[in-house]
Amino acid sequence: MKIVVTGANGQLGKEIQAFQNSYPKAQIHFFTKEDLNIADLENVKLIFNQLHPDYCINCAAYTAVDKAETERETAFLINETGTKNLALVSSQFGTKFIHISTDYVFDGNGSDPYKEEHPVDPQNIYGLSKLRGEEGALAVNTESIIIRTAWVYSEYGNNFVKTMLRLLQSKEEISVVADQLGSPTYAADLAKAILSIIDSGKWVPGIYHYSNDGIISWFEFANAIQQYIQSKCRVNAIPTSAFPTPAKRPAYSVLNKEKIKTTFGLTIPDWETSLHHCLDRLKEVGAW
Repeated sequence: MKIVVTGANGQLGKEIQAFQNSYPKAQIHFFTKEDLNIADLENVKLIFNQLHPDYCINCAAYTAVDKAETERETAFLINETGTKNLALVSSQFGTKFIHISTDYVFDGNGSDPYKEEHPVDPQNIYGLSKLRGEEGALAVNTESIIIRTAWVYSEYGNNFVKTMLRLLQSKEEISVVADQLGSPTYAADLAKAILSIIDSGKWVPGIYHYSNDGIISWFEFANAIQQYIQSKCRVNAIPTSAFPTPAKRPAYSVLNKEKIKTTFGLTIPDWETSLHHCLDRLKEVGAW
């Protein structure tokens, strides 16, 4: 079984690499943006023609949410055109296509966990570009699986957990937004879920949601990190209005995961257990 993974240097791509030894029957080929320009259709065809993969996992994405407001063309080139190219070529080669999307396709004004069929209404350019990617993929490849996720963190790259670790160890006091609710996603858990779906041999196309279980605010997330590492830094709660950003952030990002749980028999860890696991791994490399 051959698997192509794009976005190899991203958080999810790195976590899939960490799991590859657990799947010895799979030949997993990882591609960075330098190795494979997903926005170039001919480049995508060339790679697929060389490998004839059974699966393609698209972890590549433009994720600079605030920069996307001014770098609109780049965001759409990667998140829409690139995704559509991979979905199209996957269809042509009989490759099963898995694409990673985001909670930002919703308006963020909900009060109940978003189900897959909830009306979409992105509030920023990043969210719109990811929605166009979903739509493009499904238009050219109805057999695609799309997994929306939220608040992704890991030991790799830049993310909220690593930023908080740095600040909590270097500052006496920090302020964190308390009126945005969501469910964090440990990239290692998502990577394991994706590989489990592939390993099961069960393929049910459609849109799914995945994040860790539980609902918290960014402030509560920061507090949990502060308490686990026993930092003396004080964490203050502030409203979104006190921390303006170029791109509008959703007030409510909670995803309903029942569909992916029941369809593929997945057990999803709670956010605190996964956070502690990630922090333990970060401690091993001297991050705190």
